[in-house]
Amino acid sequence: MAFELYHNDMSTCAMKVRLVLAEKGLEWEGHHMDLRAGDTRTKKYIENLNPGGVVPTLVDDGVIIYESTVIMEYLDDAYPDLPLRPTDPQELARMRLWTKQLDEGVHAATGTISVCIAFRYQMIGDRNEAEVNSFIDKIPDPVRRERSRNAILRGVGSSYFAPAILRFEKLWNDIERALGNQAWLAGGTYSLADAAYTPYITRFDHLQLLGILETRPRLADWYERIKARPSYDEALRKWFNPKYLPLMEEKGNEARQHVQEIIAKAT
Repeated sequence: MAFELYHNDMSTCAMKVRLVLAEKGLEWEGHHMDLRAGDTRTKKYIENLNPGGVVPTLVDDGVIIYESTVIMEYLDDAYPDLPLRPTDPQELARMRLWTKQLDEGVHAATGTISVCIAFRYQMIGDRNEAEVNSFIDKIPDPVRRERSRNAILRGVGSSYFAPAILRFEKLWNDIERALGNQAWLAGGTYSLADAAYTPYITRFDHLQLLGILETRPRLADWYERIKARPSYDEALRKWFNPKYLPLMEEKGNEARQHVQEIIAKAT
């Protein structure tokens, strides 16, 4: 059996789905979408595969599923061998509370941080101002479109940047606290919650923002255990884009002091 997966190498949402596929040992055929070239914003992709104009999109025997959290749960429902959801009702509820947060602000905060610090330089490139705005205007969702415009044009001076940093400060504290009671985010076993959050701490790693681990030993241990899983190599590390990583490192180092000042001012 082979799925079709429309994805991007460095997309956090695509990483989540690739992790689930890897954990379950499911084979898939990939269609890599170049986000900087606007591959997901074409009329054909939006009308036929994903109305949001984003990745990932999974096609399973002709059935189209989009939204990464939905895809993750679909895969666990449709292919229950090696389940990634707890059987205990309380742990299952905790897992869903973690994944629910992603769609209620955490993922948007990640996009803001990534664009403000590093990706804006790729998005602007050699484009003039009119071309940059034309590129942004093709984002289907008006809320995401204007948030992206602010982040791309203003960088770490964006009005969205500091709130995004502070949203993650809360998240890391919440995870550190949760891991004081159990080995994994939802309980005693690795679950969809752990897969879902892996790309986000990895993004902080790439942006040179892992100073967050200095006062959070449980989070640091969780990240090391996550990286030691075979699925991390298969779903994430082998896809790390060498054109992205140097830029993220350089601009992350430049932004780190500003990030620290935002956190210090809020505490």
